[in-house]
Amino acid sequence: MAVAEQTFLPIGELSAYQTKWVIKARVTNKAPLRTFTKGAGQGKVFHVELLDASGGEIRASFFNQAADKFFDMLDKGKCFTFSRGSIRVANKQYNPTSHRYELSFDKDAVVEPSSDDAAIEVIKFNFATFRSLQTRTLPTTVDLCGVITSFKPMMTVNSKEGQELVKREITIADDTATSITVCLWADRAKQEDKVFEGNPVVSLKAVGIKEFKETRSGSLYQGGALIFNQDSAEAKRVQQWWSQGGSSQELLDLSLRAGGDSGASNGRNSTPTNLTGVRLASERLSNEPELFSVVARLALVQMTKQGAPQPLHYMACQEPKEGKVGGWPCNRRVDASNFCATCNRAGKIAPRVNVRCRFVDYEDQAWLGTFHEAAIKVLGMSAEELVSLEAKAAEKGEAGREELEAAIRKRYFDKPINLTVRAKMDTYNGEARPNVTVVDARPVSYGEHGRQMLKNIHEILGKEAQLGA
Repeated sequence: MAVAEQTFLPIGELSAYQTKWVIKARVTNKAPLRTFTKGAGQGKVFHVELLDASGGEIRASFFNQAADKFFDMLDKGKCFTFSRGSIRVANKQYNPTSHRYELSFDKDAVVEPSSDDAAIEVIKFNFATFRSLQTRTLPTTVDLCGVITSFKPMMTVNSKEGQELVKREITIADDTATSITVCLWADRAKQEDKVFEGNPVVSLKAVGIKEFKETRSGSLYQGGALIFNQDSAEAKRVQQWWSQGGSSQELLDLSLRAGGDSGASNGRNSTPTNLTGVRLASERLSNEPELFSVVARLALVQMTKQGAPQPLHYMACQEPKEGKVGGWPCNRRVDASNFCATCNRAGKIAPRVNVRCRFVDYEDQAWLGTFHEAAIKVLGMSAEELVSLEAKAAEKGEAGREELEAAIRKRYFDKPINLTVRAKMDTYNGEARPNVTVVDARPVSYGEHGRQMLKNIHEILGKEAQLGA
C-alpha cells in the first residue's frame, strides 16, 4: 500500500502540462448541484475543494454525466482518489483556493473511495494579513484570522431575485493593526449576539474581498468556514496582540472611506476646523447640511436630566422598511411592548445608543448629540455592553449607577478623537434651529493631523507676511 501511495501526485505539483496523474485528497467543501444554460441546451455542475497530505488545495468541477455520477458519492470530509480530469487556469473570482490551476471532470472521470488518511487535514487555512488586502488585486478570495472588534445586529435584506436573506456584519482586526468588515450570511448570521461579544478570535475560510466606493470589505462564502477561538498559532498570536495593547492601538480600517464612514460618505468632504469653527458655522447655516472634521477629547457624558437618570440608549425596530430595496431596518423607537408605530407591529428590536457629550479642544468646548455608530466608538463599548451596565444600574440602584458612570468616566480625556460633525438647520415646533450632531468618530491619525496643523501654521505665517508687507 505504501508503494502505491507514492504514485499519487501532490496537488501542489499539478499543472497544465500534465495529462496522466492520480491524486488522493479529502473533500473539504462541496457546493450544491446546479443547472446552467449553454446555447440551446442545459447542463449540470457542482464544485468541490480538495486537500491532500502535502497541504495542497485545488478546486474541482464535475459536469453533466460526471455530476450525476459523483454528486451523491463525494461526501464532505471523506477521502477519494481522482484521475482522468483536465487541468485549466483557475478563475480567481470564483475559486477560493490558492492553486494556480483547477480541475474539470466529465464523463471520462475516475473517482474511487479511499480509506481515511490521518495525514490529510480536515480543513486548511492559508491566512492573509489584513494589511496585505490593502494592495491586492480585487476581487480575490482569502482566509482571515482576527479579533472581532465590533458587530452589528442581524438584519434581513432582499437579493436581486427578490429572495429574503439574513446577514450580519462583523469588524475584525489582526496584528498588522488593520481592520476590515466581513458579512456573514444565513445560519452564521443568526447566531446569538453573545457569541460575538467579548472580542473573540475568529478564523474565516473563503472570504471574498471586493471593493466598493474606495473601500474594501469581505463576505464569507457559503462553502467557507467560521471557527471561534481556534487552537492555532495564528489565533493565539492575534489574541496575544489584542490583549497586550492591540485593543488600544489605532487601526487602519479598510472598510472606512477616507475621512468618513463606510456606510455613508460621512466626513469625505468634511472641512477641517475646531469647536469654535463649528459654533460659528452653526450660526450661519443654510438649508444644506455641512460636514466638519474636528479633533477633540471627550470631557463629559450627560448622565442625568433634571435630577433623574438619563437613559443612554433606546430600543429600536429592526424590521425591514416597507417598500425599501435592500431591507434596511426601520430603526424607529419602539414602546415598552416592543411595538413600532411606524411598522404597526411588534418585531425584532435592537438597542441604539444616543448620548449627549461635551467635547473639548485647545480653545473651546461644545455639547453635541452623539448617535449610535459614533457613540459606541466614543464610549469604547458596544450597545449590548451599555445595555447590560444600565440594567445592572437599575437593579442595584445608586451603587449600580456609580459602576456605570465609572465605566464611562474611563473615556474622559483619554485620547484625542477625530469627530465628523454634521450641522444642519432643522425645524422644531415651527421654529428653525441648528442641529449639530457627531455622525462618526475614529482614532486620530497623527500623521494626517500633523500635516493639517502644519498647513494651518503655513497659512497663518503667510497671512502675517502679507500684513507685514
